[in-house]
Formats: sequence, C-alpha cells, structure tokens
Amino acid sequence: MAHRARKRFSQNFLVDQLVIDRIIETIAPKPGEHMVEIGPGLGAITRPLSRIVRPLRAVEVDRDIVRTLRAEFPPSELIVYEGDALQFDFRALGPQLRIVGNLPYHISTPILFHLSESVESLRDIHVMLQAEVVDRMLAERGSADYGRLSVMLQYRFGMEKLLDVPSTAFRPQPKVESAVVRMLPRTDMKRARNEPLLSATVALAFSQRRKTLRNTLGRVLSSQDFEALHIDPQARAQTLTVEQFVAVADYREARAHDETSGSAVRS
Repeated sequence: MAHRARKRFSQNFLVDQLVIDRIIETIAPKPGEHMVEIGPGLGAITRPLSRIVRPLRAVEVDRDIVRTLRAEFPPSELIVYEGDALQFDFRALGPQLRIVGNLPYHISTPILFHLSESVESLRDIHVMLQAEVVDRMLAERGSADYGRLSVMLQYRFGMEKLLDVPSTAFRPQPKVESAVVRMLPRTDMKRARNEPLLSATVALAFSQRRKTLRNTLGRVLSSQDFEALHIDPQARAQTLTVEQFVAVADYREARAHDETSGSAVRS
C-alpha cells in the first residue's frame, strides 16, 4: 500500500530523479564516512546514499515510514532512529558527522538551531529547505532578509546555496520552491563568551525590526554603552555585523561579571 503524505509532518516526497542525482553528486558521499539523514521519507536520497555509506543512519518521526525502511534495509546498510529530530542528540553519533536531508518546512528553522548546538561534532550539513528560508540564512547585512536566523547561523557556519529545486520535483507538489544549501562549521569566528546571552541579544535586537537599537537594545545598553561599543544607537539591528553582535554580547557578559564581582567584594 502506497504511503500517504501526512500534512502534520509536512511530507513532500522528492521524486525527480535528475534532482536526486544532482543532490547525491553535491553531497559526494564516500565509504567510511559518518552520515545521518534527517527525514528519509520514501528513501529517494536514502537508497543511493546507503549504497556508498554503510551503515547510513536516519532519523524519522513517522512510524509507518520507519517500519517500511527497516523492512527494506538491513541494519548493515541503514540504521533508523524513530523519533523527532528536534529531540535527537546528534553528538551521540560521534565526530565528523555529515548531516543530509529534506527538512520539513514547518520545523526547518528549529532544526537548524538544534543542529547548531552540535556544531563541534559536525563536518558539514547538506539540506533542502524552502527557498525563502535559504535566502534568509544567506542574507547580507543591511538587506531586508537579514535577521536573527542570518546572524545566528552565520555565527556558526559558512553557507552557500548549491541547487534550486522546483516544486514539480515533489509529490505532493508544495506551493513553494526549494533549495539545497551547504553549511560548514566556521573556525574563523570569535566565539561569544556566553552564547545564550548572544542569542538573547540578537533576538532582542530584531524583536522590532523597524525600531532603532536605542528602542530595542536600549533596555540593556545605556548611551555610554553604545558609545563604548562604537555603535550608533539610531541604527537598526540589520545594520550590525555578526561580529558586532558578538561584541555586544561579550560586553554585556563582562559587565555582568564585573557587577557580580563588585557585589561580592562589597558584601
């Protein structure tokens, strides 16, 4: 019995063989690599990958698909983990992990943020996403698409779009276009002293895109702080570089540390 795509899982199955071949060529899998596929679905990418990388690993939330894949592939070729990719500990699979997949549109951004938490264990990521999400990921400072997603992913990864994928390549056909993006962990970016604080700072700055930084970050930075950081408080969040956001977060962390130390001394 054919599998019926489930809307609650945002299932759109890749069926265009030319696109499949180009994706495999782009990923360039090699024997002995550690690779995990997110959302294998009906196996369009799984089959060619599992002929090269053994065992290929996959994370799939749909129990019917899990059952089908386990029946088709022996564990020596494919190990399927049943569960939500948002809850999966990718670090448990070891270092130099290669991530591939056609990410569900409705949770693609949370999955990307979840993967970024395991960046030290990753070699690279090749995923297919809604084209507009890829545009936001790659957006340059000052552009309309540049936002929290751009900053937080560019902080962690160097990224490039590799392939545009038309909606006609899927069944059922989605209403949006897709694209394949490559993500490589960055080694040239200065790490924030407190990464949760960096994330909170970026979220606060972009909480009201049309407002100036004085109106958004003014809740946590004084006029003197802006001056010390060499940041114009009348500018908007989309004008700041990733490095400037790191500098703001480090400044806030250092100030909090000094205030805590001062309180300890006075007590």
